[in-house]
Amino acid sequence: MVSSLWTTRSLGMMMTDSNLSARPRYHFTPPANFMNDPNGLVFYEGEYHLFYQHNPFGDTWGHMSWGHAVSRDLVRWEHLPIALYEADGVMIFSGSAVVDWRNTSRFGASAEPPLVAIYTGHSAAQQTQNLAYSLDRGRTWTKHTGNPVLALNLPHFRDPKVFWHEVTGQWIMVTVLADQQRVRFFGSPDLRRWAHLSDFGQAGAVNNEWECPDLFPLAVEGRPEAQKWILKVDVNKSIGAQYFIGQFDGMTFVNDAPDDQVLRVDCGRDFYAAQSWSDVPPKDGRRLWVGWMNNWDYANMTPTSPWRSMFSIPRVLTLREYPEGKRLVQHPIAELARLRQPLYHRVGTNIRTVNAQLAALGDPGAVLEIEVEFGPGSAAEFGLKVRAGPGEETVIGYDVLAEELWVDRRRSGNTEFAPAFPGRHRGPLPLEQGRTKLHIFVDTCSVEVFGNDGRAVISDLIFPSPQSTGLELYTVGGEARLIALEIWTLHSTASG
Repeated sequence: MVSSLWTTRSLGMMMTDSNLSARPRYHFTPPANFMNDPNGLVFYEGEYHLFYQHNPFGDTWGHMSWGHAVSRDLVRWEHLPIALYEADGVMIFSGSAVVDWRNTSRFGASAEPPLVAIYTGHSAAQQTQNLAYSLDRGRTWTKHTGNPVLALNLPHFRDPKVFWHEVTGQWIMVTVLADQQRVRFFGSPDLRRWAHLSDFGQAGAVNNEWECPDLFPLAVEGRPEAQKWILKVDVNKSIGAQYFIGQFDGMTFVNDAPDDQVLRVDCGRDFYAAQSWSDVPPKDGRRLWVGWMNNWDYANMTPTSPWRSMFSIPRVLTLREYPEGKRLVQHPIAELARLRQPLYHRVGTNIRTVNAQLAALGDPGAVLEIEVEFGPGSAAEFGLKVRAGPGEETVIGYDVLAEELWVDRRRSGNTEFAPAFPGRHRGPLPLEQGRTKLHIFVDTCSVEVFGNDGRAVISDLIFPSPQSTGLELYTVGGEARLIALEIWTLHSTASG
């Protein structure tokens, strides 16, 4: 359902301005108006709940409330009415949600556990932590009459991520003291009464406010007994999301690495505020998350209407051992493969031949999934050009000498709406067995690139002309070897 607060005037804007980007075909977008952080990600009774920071009244930031959608497969989403509205001068900032299986909060009954949202209330004076609950599978929400449940009389105390810690038998709340670049942990028996446990920080990147923490255990691939804790925190208008690998005992997080080490989640410009789903069934066994595909340097200016902002594709997280140590890796969810329609498949063909065959196929469309594997051969650089047209192209490249993956969106289409938008974004990606594998998702206004099975990820918005749908491979300084290439078009799940 679409709230009546989303106006037909806004809906008409998209039809009259050909420079505005088309709605993504398989990424989540709000029906209308502004969206930022994903919030309250929780699984309950067969549904993945997705809440999000939302302005019901306009297409720029303001009047923060929680929008709401549900899905049974993380691919197709049903829009629901707004869950939590701004009221009495208090905006609904970011937070999380849990299933209170033991009814510790006493909001529900033992036979029907409540869904409980834990969110930051933002006022002119301070930021506080608050509760709301639902007894009807998340369809309606009631704010706790005892709010706030946690207040420090601070203006930058926000973004609670809450989970049940089985070993110590308590709820853990992970928050940030944003302007101090610190994570603060609290514990509670009932979600209502909270005690300070410890702080973590400063560490990693500390050149701007910390936001949107998450904390969860992950096993090392192939070694389920080797478990570590991942603490993710975002750095506003800086490197985006960073993470720390360490130990958490229900009281304190201990970083395994030196505090000056910086580990980036995504080397693009448009992956921020990611949150992982709570209460995913153990038989599933996956740690799943989704991030906001935008950047505060231009979030209010991206050329879309009547909606503004989108989320990344959902991703599966694992830990992998490398020579330099354990690292977080990300994989696209397997459910996305249901959208595939085969377009092209070749093994061991030279690049010139492939480009001729791609050209003969005609227009591949704007919405693609690509898996390609290269051997560098004599080339200094190789890769793909996607969403190409007259004067436009987004280049996904690999620098052999530097061992870097990059996305160049300087000529990707409309880049003039914000000075900070054009750029070339790089991430380290060593060759593996003399090869580079790229898994690429292209939508109407985005690219997401997973290098060497998720070792490096780059997520970027792009705003090409609708007619720019060209696709070709390229090399510089010699010939690269094409090992395999497979391309699919993807069916639409447009959520607007």
